[in-house]
Amino acid sequence: MSSADHITPLSKLPNFDPRQVPVAGVDSHLPAVPAERLQAEALRQRFTAPPLWQPEVRAEPRFTKRQPAQAAVLVPLVARPEPTLLLTQRTSHLANHSGQIAFPGGKVDDTDADVVDAALREAEEEVGLARDYVHVLGTLPVYTTGTAFVITPVVAWVRPGFTLVPNAGEVADIFEVPLSFLLNPAHHRRHAYEFEGVRREWFSMPWQDGATERYIWGATAGMLRNFYRFLAA
Repeated sequence: MSSADHITPLSKLPNFDPRQVPVAGVDSHLPAVPAERLQAEALRQRFTAPPLWQPEVRAEPRFTKRQPAQAAVLVPLVARPEPTLLLTQRTSHLANHSGQIAFPGGKVDDTDADVVDAALREAEEEVGLARDYVHVLGTLPVYTTGTAFVITPVVAWVRPGFTLVPNAGEVADIFEVPLSFLLNPAHHRRHAYEFEGVRREWFSMPWQDGATERYIWGATAGMLRNFYRFLAA
């Protein structure tokens, strides 16, 4: 779209709060991923011999002229009795996606061997997750953000016993969400918002963590939706 470079990012809109955008629909008609598919061996088999499937969310409307940058995130599945997903909340002063719920991750550096190496390095730097606890299962299709990051999600099984040390400059909080909650479309809310003649659409997956609402939306929710499609196929 020729006007894409002039799209204002949602985060820059005055008083924009994704929580206030009405829910356009909830996908409770879709089946949840069965619990047995969320265990280590089933996940390994799925990545070793994936079914035919299509990612549902690939790219956001672009609102920057800068060149695309390769990035990688770690999707850390923690081997609890009920498997969980480890997520972070970004600090409020960051230039991109400040304050949002995110996977550990960032730009691929020249010193990284590949996107997997980048995701593992970023997880170590951001939250102190040592590689010794991480077993990489595979990758999901790339997701391109409006900020021109071309992200490869690297899915990994994480052995408990790790100690996390958040990078105070990047990470405000670290928490875990039950994987079964995130991979149940009854918790996938659809939103749509139009501004400057451009319609944006996204998912949200709010999770109530005690007294705290963890508002998962945007790119993180989009990649999780693709993970759902991959496991449900």
